[in-house]
Amino acid sequence: MSKFELMTLPYAPEALEPVISRQTLEFHHGKHLAGYVNNLNGLLAESPLAGLPLEDIVCKSTGGILNNAGQILNHNLYFGQFGAPKADNRPVGKLAEAIVRDFGSFEAFRDEFQKKGATLFGSGWVWLSADKEGKLIITQETNAANPVQKGLKPLLTFDVWEHAYYLDYQNRRPDHLTALWQIIDWEVIEKRFSK
Repeated sequence: MSKFELMTLPYAPEALEPVISRQTLEFHHGKHLAGYVNNLNGLLAESPLAGLPLEDIVCKSTGGILNNAGQILNHNLYFGQFGAPKADNRPVGKLAEAIVRDFGSFEAFRDEFQKKGATLFGSGWVWLSADKEGKLIITQETNAANPVQKGLKPLLTFDVWEHAYYLDYQNRRPDHLTALWQIIDWEVIEKRFSK
């Protein structure tokens, strides 16, 4: 049986500062995500889902397997979408056109995305996804849920579990969400959209 491994970050631990501190990244990636990977590998040892791709496990599982597989999928997409902070960081290309088509403007999209992230009760994620026709949709997903469970293609996500921001922002979730726009690597999101 193949085991899942902790993803390697595509940047240095301090590369996202001051938006996400090295300390937060070390805890979030090195402790939380590593824990989900270890837990899932243990749970799959006796499961008929062992050997399936991660997305399939997320779509076919429940309980502890879903919680850990979902968190691995979510965090892999989350950590894989960042780069060094940039001022006035915006999408370009086909994704930018689709955002204007489906939300009216980048600003309107950003405002709705942040509002959905700020108002999600408890722990979870806010996602930008594409449906089968390429229409963009913002969803709130609780706990370890992922838009693939609804037949959507996940593109961009903000983690609103407290462990994602508490060391840097304490209880100021909206401030964290506002800061994240500086570190989105829009080329990564564009590639996800174009797949």
